[in-house]
Amino acid sequence: MDIASLLLLTIKSSILLLVFGIGLNASWHDALYLFRRPGLLLRSLLSMYLVMPLAATALLVAFDMPVAVRVALVALAISPVPPILPKKELKAEGHASYAIGLLVAMAVLSIFMIPLAVSFFTAAFGRTGEVGALAVAKVVLSSILAPLAIGMAVRQWATSFARRIAGPVAMLGTVLLFGSALPMIVAAWPDMHALLGNGTVLIIATMVMIGLVIGHVLGGPDIAERTVLALSTSSRHPAMGLAIAVAVGVETRAGLAAILLYLIISTVVCVPYIMWRRKRTLATDPTYAPSRSTLKD
Repeated sequence: MDIASLLLLTIKSSILLLVFGIGLNASWHDALYLFRRPGLLLRSLLSMYLVMPLAATALLVAFDMPVAVRVALVALAISPVPPILPKKELKAEGHASYAIGLLVAMAVLSIFMIPLAVSFFTAAFGRTGEVGALAVAKVVLSSILAPLAIGMAVRQWATSFARRIAGPVAMLGTVLLFGSALPMIVAAWPDMHALLGNGTVLIIATMVMIGLVIGHVLGGPDIAERTVLALSTSSRHPAMGLAIAVAVGVETRAGLAAILLYLIISTVVCVPYIMWRRKRTLATDPTYAPSRSTLKD
């Protein structure tokens, strides 16, 4: 096994551990939260699979950017929620049950939505290629639904054990993720550096802010749900985004560079929003408990 394969395996393992750790602190009620709220589900779909992709496409077409970068960023815009996002959303005082429910609902619906979106955007960009529902299902099942379900099952049947191991599992997953992601970023740096200085950073930052605004507006009156949708609309599943980009003809290195740059910039851009939402929520009600679930147990 070469270094690249080992890093990829480590990243996949870290994501599995992190999602399993989320499941250890979640419940089946959390997982089904969004399916019991059709109005919120519809707004979430509009935000993530319609308004954001169309806004991102308009932005990227309006400015002169390499086609590979445009396609990679649009591919991100039609990808589901990244599996480690709920932890960030909780730090922003987001609604925990909604965070888990959105993770599950968008993962399931992406099996049908992504192939449709890819067909539309390949036609819009004049490219060929397709992403089948089975390929999407394999990714979301292996990286989101299965480890989350296993974690919730352990919590249901061995609650004390789940609480004891949740922290160490999350810590191990975080260490593995950062330990394997850093060498990948270093290896991709020459391709990422080529994107600097030509306006790409500013356009990506604008795209992230557009996602925050769209999700914030469509999130509804509940401030904790609004926070979750804003962060989810602006942050997407990088592995799925890369898979979509490669499927429609983007060279892997170019697509990876654009997606890694997006991840770095989105992390930085979202920090002020997270701080603002946390401060605003706690200022409104210092005793506010956004979880309404067991995710923080």
